[in-house]
Amino acid sequence: MSAPNPEPAEHVATEGSPTEAVLSDKARASLEALRSEIAKAVVGQDSAVTGLVVALLCRGHVLLEGVPGVAKTLLVRALAASLELDTKRVQFTPDLMPSDVTGSLVYDARTAEFSFQPGPVFTNLLLADEINRTPPKTQSSLLEAMEERQVTVDGVPRALPDPFLVAATQNPVEYEGTYPLPEAQLDRFLLKLTVPLPSREDEIDVLTRHAGGFDPRDLDAAGIRPVAGPADLEAARSAVTRTQVSAEIAAYVVDICRATRESPSLTLGASPRGATALLSTARAWAWLTGRDYVTPDDVKALALPTLRHRIQLRPEAEMEGVTADSVITAVLAHVPVPR
Repeated sequence: MSAPNPEPAEHVATEGSPTEAVLSDKARASLEALRSEIAKAVVGQDSAVTGLVVALLCRGHVLLEGVPGVAKTLLVRALAASLELDTKRVQFTPDLMPSDVTGSLVYDARTAEFSFQPGPVFTNLLLADEINRTPPKTQSSLLEAMEERQVTVDGVPRALPDPFLVAATQNPVEYEGTYPLPEAQLDRFLLKLTVPLPSREDEIDVLTRHAGGFDPRDLDAAGIRPVAGPADLEAARSAVTRTQVSAEIAAYVVDICRATRESPSLTLGASPRGATALLSTARAWAWLTGRDYVTPDDVKALALPTLRHRIQLRPEAEMEGVTADSVITAVLAHVPVPR
């Protein structure tokens, strides 16, 4: 269901017809309910949940980075179940072929014709598990899907469902047998979210749940139910596009990205695509927090996950312990904040 068209200022809504404000508030309440619903299965990863919701609002994709066993896969599955979205999982391995992701033409002996067999990419929420374990040829099979939201096989473009989000995971500590994602593909991800180890209290909560019979493979038994749907998501996206951005905020975003390009610790700073991504995520965050305008704090709140994978450290800076996050944090501290 699509959100209704904006009404002219002079038009008064008829009694009983939902206004944009009502649809926006309902969508926000539904998406806020995701946090408590996903918490039935995943403990202590609120920031990752928020990041996934922001990506859905911005029609973007997410790279989840964390050590094995921090519930990255469970988080994506719980999100899909809470949003009533179709989801598929692909385990990326060194022998995975591009057609295993996108689909291929299959010969039908009965009709003596080739027919297209869709791959797992034809879904709402694709979990690309350990994406850096497959060679670049297979990694690149997602480039068109992520950017154009379509797959071209045998010269025929085929549209992907809407919404469509790729949630890719990678392990930050095990590099043997992996293929680092090239900068062009990293830039296709709207956000890079780090999934940390839980606190002591959260880990005790996890063990207590397992001792009580919790099965991470059975989300129905965990009580996860859909609390939002495609209609809520469409209304939310429409509301985000109406969130106001002042000229000062736009200039602030540009100044942050330009400052990364001048950092002596970096060989590659944030591109103009990074600037537009930061503006988009800041708008989504502003709307989620109940405002119809963007503030500098919204930009700061999303700067790390939006930009950390779009910059490249110099080898000497990396040897000195400099990280992408520390560079962005330093940039935020030095760029003048508009008032």
